[in-house]
Amino acid sequence: MTLPEKFADPQRFLLGVELVSTRGTMAETRAAKSVAFAEALAAHDDIDWVSITDNAGGNPQLAPAALGELIRSAGRDVVVHLSCKDFNRNALESEAWHLASLGLHNLLALSGDYSGRGIHGGAKPVFDIDSVGLLTLLAQMNSGIDVTRPGAKKNTRLGATQFHSGCVVTNFKLHENEVVPQLLKLEKKLECGARWVVNQIGYDSRKIHELLLWMQQRGWGHVPLIGNVYVLNPRVAELFRTQKIPGVVVSDELAELCQQHASTPDRGEAFFLKLAAKQLAIYRGLGYRGGYLGGVHRIEDVERIMEIERSFGPEDWRGFAKEIQFSREGEFFCYAQDKGTGLADANRPRVDLDAPGPETRDVSYAYRFSKFTHGLMFEPNKGLWNTGKKLTENARDPEQGPSWMRALEHAGKSAMFGCKDCGDCSLPDIEFLCPESACAKNQRNGPCGGTRDGLCEVDDFECIWSRAYDRAKADGRSRQLLDHAPVMQDQQLRGTSSWANTWHGRDHLANPIEVPEAQTPIPVTGRGPHSRPTSQVSGIK
Repeated sequence: MTLPEKFADPQRFLLGVELVSTRGTMAETRAAKSVAFAEALAAHDDIDWVSITDNAGGNPQLAPAALGELIRSAGRDVVVHLSCKDFNRNALESEAWHLASLGLHNLLALSGDYSGRGIHGGAKPVFDIDSVGLLTLLAQMNSGIDVTRPGAKKNTRLGATQFHSGCVVTNFKLHENEVVPQLLKLEKKLECGARWVVNQIGYDSRKIHELLLWMQQRGWGHVPLIGNVYVLNPRVAELFRTQKIPGVVVSDELAELCQQHASTPDRGEAFFLKLAAKQLAIYRGLGYRGGYLGGVHRIEDVERIMEIERSFGPEDWRGFAKEIQFSREGEFFCYAQDKGTGLADANRPRVDLDAPGPETRDVSYAYRFSKFTHGLMFEPNKGLWNTGKKLTENARDPEQGPSWMRALEHAGKSAMFGCKDCGDCSLPDIEFLCPESACAKNQRNGPCGGTRDGLCEVDDFECIWSRAYDRAKADGRSRQLLDHAPVMQDQQLRGTSSWANTWHGRDHLANPIEVPEAQTPIPVTGRGPHSRPTSQVSGIK
C-alpha cells in the first residue's frame, strides 16, 4: 500500500520516523551512520514511512532526495521535507519536478528555519514564497501547469504530478495572539492543498487534544493528523528550554525533570524512551492517525519505543495524558480544562472568532487612519479610486504615476510602515503591518512557527501576525484574518508604485490565485471552535 492509501484507512495507526541528513556526500565517514540507519528503517516492516529533513536548523546538509531515493528503492515510503528558506519559487518548482521524477511524491511543505551559518558566514535566506504558497504551487502541479505562450494558437499544459502534500502546525505557543493565528494558518494550508498534518514538537497533552478538537469542530476532522514525538535527552532538552531551536519549547518543569534523570547511570535513556512511548500511546488513544518519531538515530531505540508502547494497557494512555502536561506559566489554551481527564473540555471553548476583543496598543490612531485612507482610495469605483486611476494612467510613467504622487506614496509609507517599495503591497492583508520591513521571513499568509513568547525568532520584536490578530480581534474580525486568496508576491513589480498597481489591476489583490480543487471543511453541527462537539473523542472521560 502507498502512503496515501494508508492514510485513507481510518483503522490504521501509522508510524513515521524522521531521518536527519548530514553534511557532505553519502561516502563521507560521518554519513555512514545515517545511511545505515536509513537502510535499517527501510527494512523494518512496522515503520510506514521515513521522513527526511531539508537543511534542518537552516544549516547546509545533503539534499534529502539522495537518501530518499535510497529508501524508496528499498520499498519503503518516503516523505521529503521541502522548505522555502533556500529556494525561490522557480527553484522550488524545479526541485519538485526532480522529486516527482524520482518517484518521491510525499512532501512535507515548510516555510523553513531562518538560514544558519554556511561557508564564510551566514547565508542569505530566500523566502520568496512561504509554505502556503508552496502548497498552492504543488496543487497547481498536480492539476497540470498551463505553460501556453502568449499568442499561441493551442494551449500547452504540463503533465500532472501526484504529490501527496502535508504541512506542519504548532499550537504550543504562550499567548492567544500566537496560538489562534497558527490554527487559522493551518486551515489556509488545508484549503491550499495540504492532505495531512503533523503537529510541532510539544509536551503537553492538553494542547495536543486541543488541536484535534479544533480540527474536528472546524470541519477538518477528516484530515489525517499525525502526532510529533521527539525523543529527548538532557542536552536537547536544554536547547529546547532556552529556545535555541525555533518553534520548539520545553518548559522549566520538564527541563528540570530531564536534568534529574541525566544523573542516572544510563543518563536517562530508559526514562526518555518510555516518555516517547507514552506520547505515542496518548496520540493513539486520542484518535490521531499516527505518530512521527524524531530525535532517534538507532533502529534499536525505535524498536524499544514500539515495544514499550505495545506493553501498555488499552486505557493506560489516560493516565499518561494527566502526567504529560508540561505547560508554561500563563500559557493560553483554546478550551477550558476538563478536571476529570486533564484534557480540553470541548464544551467550554475560550475562543470566539466573531466576538470583539479589547483594544490593545496596536489598535492605534495610525492603524485607524490607514484603514480609513485605504477605504477612501482603493475601494473599486468608490471615493478617490477613479481619480487615482486617471492620474496614474495619464502620467509619463504609468507604473510610477505623477512624480509628486510617487514622492507622497514613498514618504508616507516609509514613515508609517518602513516600506521597502515592493510594489505588491500586503498592508491590507495584514491589518496594515508590512511583512517586508517587519517580518524577517516576509510571511504574507500567516505566521511562521518560530516565534518565542510572541517575539520573532530572528529579531526581538513582536511578530506582525500576533499584532495583526490583536487588531482584527478588536473589531470582531478574527475569522477574516486569513480569509483571502493565497498571496505570492510578484517580484516584477518591485520598485514600482503599489498605488498605481492597485488602481490598474497589476498586483495580487486584483489577480487572486485560484487553488485547483481547493479543500473545504466538512460542515459540522454549529460551525466553529465555540460550537458543541460531534466526535466521540470530544467526550473523553
